[in-house]
Amino acid sequence: MADSWAAFGSDLHLELRGSRVRSGLTDALREAVRTGRLAHGTRLPSSRSLAVDLGIARNTVADAYAELVAEGWLTARQGSGTRVARRAAVPKKPATGVAAARAPAARPAYSLLPGGPDLASFPRAEWLKAARRALTVAPHEAFGYGDPRGRVELRTVLAEYLARARGVYATPERVVICSGFLHGLMLLAKVLRARRVREVAVESYGLDVHWNVLADAGLRTPALTFDEQGAETGGLAALRGAGAVLLTPAHQFPRGVALHPDRRAAAVDWARGAGGLILEDDYDGEFRYDRQPVGALQGLDPERVVYLGTASKSLAPGLRLAWMVLPEELVGEVAEAKGGIDWVSSTLEQLTLAEFIGSGAYDRHVRGMRLRYRRRRDELVRALAERAPDIHVSGIAAGLHAVLELPPGSEQSVIQAAAWQGLAVEGISRFRHKDAPPGRDALVVGYGTPADSGWAGALDALCRVLP
Repeated sequence: MADSWAAFGSDLHLELRGSRVRSGLTDALREAVRTGRLAHGTRLPSSRSLAVDLGIARNTVADAYAELVAEGWLTARQGSGTRVARRAAVPKKPATGVAAARAPAARPAYSLLPGGPDLASFPRAEWLKAARRALTVAPHEAFGYGDPRGRVELRTVLAEYLARARGVYATPERVVICSGFLHGLMLLAKVLRARRVREVAVESYGLDVHWNVLADAGLRTPALTFDEQGAETGGLAALRGAGAVLLTPAHQFPRGVALHPDRRAAAVDWARGAGGLILEDDYDGEFRYDRQPVGALQGLDPERVVYLGTASKSLAPGLRLAWMVLPEELVGEVAEAKGGIDWVSSTLEQLTLAEFIGSGAYDRHVRGMRLRYRRRRDELVRALAERAPDIHVSGIAAGLHAVLELPPGSEQSVIQAAAWQGLAVEGISRFRHKDAPPGRDALVVGYGTPADSGWAGALDALCRVLP
């Protein structure tokens, strides 16, 4: 009988101390509630199942529960079981000194921070359908420790999609799945260090978290000069220690320009002549509006360019799914750097994304979001023309953000004014490399970030703070 009851109820970890079982149980339960380990509303196991788990008499558990109910620690209602009662919270002393300085600021009412999509538009229903289909046909071995390169189903559909939509030369054997762009960059940094590379050149505007990943691997990050045609890739030849360069050629982050064709060619020529690698960050290549699609740089030389893409902008960063298309000679080294098994990328999410892409749902979602983001872009430009006509807007032919140029010396004051309005914005100086010369003041406005319900309010708050 005890064995059958052991399969019911929920687990509850308790350590009984002393020789008196009932008082030990009562004390252990009371302490678990007092310390908050058992939160208000937590349902406790039935007296029968807890007695089986602890190897004690059921009446002992029932008596302990009854005592704690009488004291107010627990509640017991017919049909609801025994639960932890609500207790008055102990008031906390106000933070002072260092603790007060570290207290988090109030959450802004609106956010136009760049780098994120509209999370409210994640295609939940279609994703759930894809997950069900993927689980229905998944082989049993898919739930084991996987190939470090990732599931072959996802690598296969990605190779087809990237070739069709981004002009990437890809085969499933060249694709490695990773847990976000940063994870892929970490793996590449490890491989480059093993190859005795000392420097990875970067654009003079970008994300410091990328530069820090490279620096943490022991790689220096000299910055290429930058102008309206993108990074000056002709300067790569002068960097004697550089064995690779990190670029965002389709839509530079954050300046928003596409790398000029001559500079794309110069980067590839340098990689061929110096035996270097180009790390191509194609973070939002699917979203373009007023121009012809700019194909991936990787198509110019698949053996000298590592293509990195991600679902973070097209779907959601919480999926933690990205991919690399590697030169043939790098596949083994990257797989070895990742480890003997795929320990970071969920098999279920990989199979779902494979089904989502293969069914055409991914294409439909991207095309729908492209229209939505373009409408927002147009509304931003129109509102600025009406309410802040002196503000020049650039970088808007593609992507999810725009650059708003500001009067000299006004960047920080505008950011502070926006904070007072409950609006989170970022200045372009935040993205300038430490070795880059000072540039013009500007805001980098992520118009993809707000949900539809918050877009009008965010746009209005932005216009109110612009000079």
